Parts: sequence; C-alpha cells; structure tokens
Amino acid sequence: MENQDVDRTLTLLWRRTLGTPQGSRGPKQRVSVDEVIRAGIAVADEEGLAAFSMRKVADRLELKLMSIYTYVPGRSELIGLMVDEVVGEQALPELGGSLRERLTTVAQEQWDEIHRHPWLLQVDESRPWIGPNCSDRYEWQLAAIEGAGFTDLEMDQVVTLIVGFAAQSARASINARRAVESSGISDAQWWEVNAPILERVMPPGRYPISGRVGTAAGLEYNAVSDPERLFRFGLDRIIDGLTDLLNRSDRPDTTRV
Repeated sequence: MENQDVDRTLTLLWRRTLGTPQGSRGPKQRVSVDEVIRAGIAVADEEGLAAFSMRKVADRLELKLMSIYTYVPGRSELIGLMVDEVVGEQALPELGGSLRERLTTVAQEQWDEIHRHPWLLQVDESRPWIGPNCSDRYEWQLAAIEGAGFTDLEMDQVVTLIVGFAAQSARASINARRAVESSGISDAQWWEVNAPILERVMPPGRYPISGRVGTAAGLEYNAVSDPERLFRFGLDRIIDGLTDLLNRSDRPDTTRV
C-alpha cells in the first residue's frame, strides 16, 4: 500500500473533522463518500464480506466500477471506513455502577453490534484503522475501568479480553442461528430425527459422564447449547478473575475508585 493511500484513508476516516478530501480530476462526483460507505455497509449486511466487492457497491449506487475509486482507495480501505461508521451508529451507553456492571456494559455493546452486523467478524483487525468512532469507543471502554486498580498496560489487556470474548460468543450465537436457518429445523427437531441412530452408536453406559451432562444441558437448553447463556456465564467468570487479580496482595499501588 502506498503512503498516499494511507494518508488519504486516514483523512477520509476523519473527514467530518478535516473536511472530505477532493477526488481525482474528472466529472463532478455524483454521490458523497458517506453514501459510498452506507452502500458498502448495506452490501456487507446482505451478503457478508466473502461476497463483498467494489463492483457490488458501485452497482448499488448505479455508478461505474472505476468511479468508486475516486471516493476511496480500495476494498480494504472501504471496509475500514465501514467499520468505523457502524461503530458510531449507536450512542455509547452511560457507564455506571460496579466494575462488574461497567464491564458487562462494554461486553454487551460488542455483542449487540456484531449481531447487527455479523460481517464484522470477518474483518482483519490485526492493524485496525484509527477512526473517530473507534477512537471514541476505545476511550469509553477504558473509562469503564479507569481507577479500578489496573495498570495502564492491564487496562488495554482487560478491554481486549472482554471485547474479544464478547465477539467470539457472538460468533457462536450467529453460527447457531445460521445452522437453524440453513437446515430449516431446530436443534430439538434434529435430535428427534437422529435419536434412533444415536441410540445405536451410543448405548446406555458407553459415555456415562457426557451422557449425564449432555442430558442435563439438553433439557435445560432445549438445544445443543444456549450461546447467550454461555456468554453471560463466561463473562461473569472472567470478571471474577479480574476482581481476584485486583485483590491480590502483590498488586502495584494504584488508586482505586
């Protein structure tokens, strides 16, 4: 990637502060950068990133393919703009209450966002674009644990841990929903249909522990699993561990609130 592309994309990310950069020479642009980004989001929402292309965005806007490149440098840069846009589409919730409540709010925000836009799970975030909405959210996430007793390095790691866990839990939830949609039957219906063969290969006593645990879970969930309940359980256990970390006697001397 050329430096001019990097500079142009950062300028586009901060266009509402810096002003929208001018496109290349040629006819007056028919649509705005914001419209290109919204069209990209619509394509990704409908088809996912695996099928996402600049041509589909251009078609949605009734533009020629090459004209899209007068608005954004390329596909990956457009996706970066789309990510920052959806991050800012909902107002960040107010933070209050205990550390557990604040961290739960941070995790819930991530869970909800991914359910609104599942294609976010396909974005390469190894070197994310630093846009205004992503910057605002990171500041908000850090504010949730400011003064709790974590070191600055730990604060970054805690946010990464909580957000990463929420994202992976959302992935499991979305995959479970897609399995039902693609098969046309629920988990309970699948088990009912396949029970005879399972009884033949798994006779009583063959798997005593997993049989007992699986039966208890199946009766409770009425499905293979309950992704949202597992999300809540796992998040609580992570926060338990973080609380224990703060209470260790060998902790650095930091101010707590």
